[in-house]
Amino acid sequence: MSRIIRVKVHTHAHDENVEEVALDEYEVWVTAIPSEGAANEAVIELLADFFGIAPSKIRIRSGAKSRHKLIEIE
Repeated sequence: MSRIIRVKVHTHAHDENVEEVALDEYEVWVTAIPSEGAANEAVIELLADFFGIAPSKIRIRSGAKSRHKLIEIE
């Protein structure tokens, strides 16, 4: 069963971090810049580490070019 979470992304941060701010709502800080999908890839990798799953189990459903994303986790 899939789970949908809301994520607010902060790019070009000094450190990478994931913080749960509410039920199924997270803030993610990545050091990558939003260029050619680098920040989205960093967000997926960081969330995979945070949840202890493979990056292939995470997909951006909406907001690929936005700071606010809906992410599906299998």
